[in-house]
Amino acid sequence: MTADEDSDQDDVIRRLRDLGHVTEIIAELKSGKEATAYVARGPRGSVLVKLYRDLQARSFKDDSVYRAGQVIIKDRDRRAIEGRTRAGLEMLQHGWVAAEYAHLWELWQAGLPVPEPLVGPHPYDYTATYPAVLMRLIGTEDHVAPRLSDASLNPEQARSAWDQSLQGMAHLLRLGYAHGDYSTYNLLWQEDTVTIIDFPQLSTRQNPHFRDLLARDAQSLATSFRKHGIHADGQSVLRDVQRRALGPAPEPRLLLP
Repeated sequence: MTADEDSDQDDVIRRLRDLGHVTEIIAELKSGKEATAYVARGPRGSVLVKLYRDLQARSFKDDSVYRAGQVIIKDRDRRAIEGRTRAGLEMLQHGWVAAEYAHLWELWQAGLPVPEPLVGPHPYDYTATYPAVLMRLIGTEDHVAPRLSDASLNPEQARSAWDQSLQGMAHLLRLGYAHGDYSTYNLLWQEDTVTIIDFPQLSTRQNPHFRDLLARDAQSLATSFRKHGIHADGQSVLRDVQRRALGPAPEPRLLLP
């Protein structure tokens, strides 16, 4: 991370404190090419702060497949995005952050196993935290929930995690979504429970690539679970998920005032 990026992130964290969402940053959890994750404390307990990297530093090379089917009304905006101008990249960055919040709220309220968003649900509230997304920490400050890709599971736990992961993908499909990056790298494991993460790239059936993305998710899940002793092929996973999607939905969560 450059000195300028570090300074920008410090400015964002100060703004989150000023807004009252965060009282203390405990530790940096993970730094990737797209975002840096921090463990923090806030008025509602432990917080995961996902702070997206500077728009020039991030990679948008594959995002068009997820955006296919979306309507951009203004020709100028569409040209800026397609041309990867600075204004276009900034629009993509804002859209990426807003999409993660919006999807988190929809999925959490629908009862899916996802982290609880801590800002919103009105866009006016969560756009003020840009370029950060705040959600409830899965695990504890001392023992943050690992990704399933990093977890050590016994055979019984592996079967349970597999079943929960299939069910989670089916719940997404029932709502009309393909995750776009569904594997053990975007599934957390805490107290024998799977939690789905990473939602900005969710695609709907309006996306002409929807079936391909869904099939890719099925194959990614099957491939990534082999380390846990689960052996399945993408086609059988897809059929199982489609069958499960016809079943009952989870109990919706109530949004308290």
